[in-house]
Amino acid sequence: MSKEIIIRGHGKDVVDVALLEDSKLLEYVSSSNNINFAVGDIYLAKIKKITPSLNAVFVDLGYEHAAFLHYNDLGPQFQSVSESLHRIIEGKNIPSFENIELLPEINKDGVVTDLLKVGDYILVQVAKEPISTKGPKLCAEISLAGRNIILLPFSNKISISQKIESCEEKNRLRKIAKSLVPKNYGVIIRTAADGCDVSVLEHEINEMVARWEKILVKIREAKNKTPYLIQREVDRVSSLLRDVYNPSYSDIIVDDEELFTEVKDYISSIAPGSEKTVRLYTAGPPIFEQYGIERQIRSSFGRTIPVKSGAYLIIEKTEALHVIDVNSGNRTKADKNQESNAIEVNIASALEIARQIRLRDLGGIVIVDFIDMKDNDNKIKLYETMKEAMADDRAKHNILPLSKFGLMQITRQRVRPELKINTNETCPVCKGSGTISPSINLVQEIEGELAYIRKNTEHKTIIVTVHPYIESYIKRGFPSLAMRWKFKYGFGVKVVASNTNTFLEYKFETKEHEEIIY
Repeated sequence: MSKEIIIRGHGKDVVDVALLEDSKLLEYVSSSNNINFAVGDIYLAKIKKITPSLNAVFVDLGYEHAAFLHYNDLGPQFQSVSESLHRIIEGKNIPSFENIELLPEINKDGVVTDLLKVGDYILVQVAKEPISTKGPKLCAEISLAGRNIILLPFSNKISISQKIESCEEKNRLRKIAKSLVPKNYGVIIRTAADGCDVSVLEHEINEMVARWEKILVKIREAKNKTPYLIQREVDRVSSLLRDVYNPSYSDIIVDDEELFTEVKDYISSIAPGSEKTVRLYTAGPPIFEQYGIERQIRSSFGRTIPVKSGAYLIIEKTEALHVIDVNSGNRTKADKNQESNAIEVNIASALEIARQIRLRDLGGIVIVDFIDMKDNDNKIKLYETMKEAMADDRAKHNILPLSKFGLMQITRQRVRPELKINTNETCPVCKGSGTISPSINLVQEIEGELAYIRKNTEHKTIIVTVHPYIESYIKRGFPSLAMRWKFKYGFGVKVVASNTNTFLEYKFETKEHEEIIY
């Protein structure tokens, strides 16, 4: 099984990352440097409103909707955090962090009004990004995520990922953590730490502790600037690489030279020796075209998703949940009965549904209406297939067996808005009017605009992207139109086929694949 990570630099501020398994798109992330309130961001803020009926408070983070913080998300050591925070803000000297005496844990069944009042300073971390009409969801138990560990200030607990199965390895990692983690710090040892050397863990723990100490310094500087972003989580690309990268990925392919250097350095820092898997893509076709990702995106984000042999899925979103309907379509096999057809379609659909949930990052409640089956063994087989298909999903999830109505209920942790890509397109030729200019004039139109761009801009390289049929027409014969354009307008002119272009659509791009506006 081949596994690859394809990274596309899309303009100056956006980076797209695709995870492929046997050339099939499993996960797609589009990251912008301008995203605010990302999961992991740490803020110094003030309490805006207290709602006793919800046992929660609303915090002003500068977002259009106030952020939400429930009593249960304050963390057991909230009193210790609050006491240290106020001493720092008031300018009082506090002992070194390791010498702080932790206060008793808060009452699990307490009320928020006993601990907080309007106008209080509070140190919070974004747990869920803003979704729909809701502001960010917060927690006050701060954590700093690394490749192999998650550091928990104001804690003395050591936890180990349940995905590390070996008891011997768990004991080894626990002993290492106890010997390396300073007082008043706890850690969660992540799955990636399985088999890790002591020196690697020691370096990462020291790095995380240094990050926390810098945060304490920033708090004092920020007291009159609330809400103030104390610590920004690494961007989504680095976060994704940190969480998913392992030696099973044979290649990380990047199409931007600057981004290539950044990714190579990052991989070198989290997995020394693996930076050789990072390669710079320099071929002619756009990288997502070359690896079939663009086509898969277009076919995977619509309302109707084909499965196999005529079967298909219908995916609908409501305010409360997502609904997925499995249809057998026009699938008929004379040599099989209805039950056999049903289990075959359901098994194939379960695999695609697991992929769709991860690809679209669906969260909350997902209801799947499978094709009805009577055999209990088949129902159990379908349930086990779905559990196995979602085993690699990093988001917390829970799957229930089929109900008596043939419905499967899935809950999945929602920390970010689901990924939405509109696959419907307005006709680029008629602009929705229903009429077009004569197609015989297309080549003359392209050449006319090419001449204008060459004369009125300073672009040395101009890439003309057209439909594959049009590309074949422009490049046919000797000398071809493409060759004549090169001689006439310079050898920086290139004609490239793009499957995303409709038949009569064309675009002009720079060598960095940014559209030329003229």
